Amino acid sequence: MGFFIYLDLQTMKYLVAGLGNVGPEYELTRHNIGFLVLDRIADNHKAEFATTRLADKTEIKFKGRQLHFIKPNTYMNLSGKAVTYWLQELKIPKENLLVIVDDLALPFGTLRMRTKGGAAGHNGLKNIELLLGGQDYSRLRFGIGSEFNKGQQVDYVLSNFSQPEIENLPALMDKAEEMIKSFCTQGAERTMSLYNQ
Repeated sequence: MGFFIYLDLQTMKYLVAGLGNVGPEYELTRHNIGFLVLDRIADNHKAEFATTRLADKTEIKFKGRQLHFIKPNTYMNLSGKAVTYWLQELKIPKENLLVIVDDLALPFGTLRMRTKGGAAGHNGLKNIELLLGGQDYSRLRFGIGSEFNKGQQVDYVLSNFSQPEIENLPALMDKAEEMIKSFCTQGAERTMSLYNQ
């Protein structure tokens, strides 16, 4: 009996939330990089997303950890509803949450992990911050660049990646997968020192 309890304690659970908008018209847009990264990891692990409460969800096991992936289907502005629901439902502590988000402030393809910080105008992060009650949760920021004219920000984030960007995405998403797995096995601080550019 004690042996099984010990094994259960060794299985650490993590929630990885990729942000995006549902619907085919948003599929390859810059704002959807969180969805795209999780789709790539699921494909690499032959895992399939299923539509469930507030999100499309799948899970993989990696080095004794259970990684739960969610793509909120609440639309971007209400991402926090899915994140807080699944943290509670799966009894995962906030320090084991990682949010994957597009970031205009970083050049395309720059990947940077942070353990806290403001929403920087990102509506998905604003809602998560509001419902979690603070900014102290880890996020993996995926740079999408800022190649737009004044007043064109919304059009830019909701436009599709360019062809050269699409060609570079697989390698960048694989690096994001490495960082996510590192976060779940070595922690945020170690991952930041290893990978932050």
